[in-house]
Amino acid sequence: MAVLRARLLDKELRKKNEEITEERRSQIGSGERAEKIRTYNYPQDRVTDHRINVTFHNLPRILDGDLDNLVDTLATDEQAKLLEGAGL
Repeated sequence: MAVLRARLLDKELRKKNEEITEERRSQIGSGERAEKIRTYNYPQDRVTDHRINVTFHNLPRILDGDLDNLVDTLATDEQAKLLEGAGL
């Protein structure tokens, strides 16, 4: 019985570790270029957010912390997706 209990415990621990590892991998991603979130284009003075496919101009202001427009656009897009998923 002790051997069986140890094997079952080991199997359960391995399963939990695999789930944790898979969750971490899904959050990190592969780091490929196609997974980029944002592009900063200095010569053209613009920032493009690829999640919502929106381009913002005046790069120095954005880099100095003026992110209100960017954050508001992301929040609006997220809210629209949630409402769409709820069927409203």
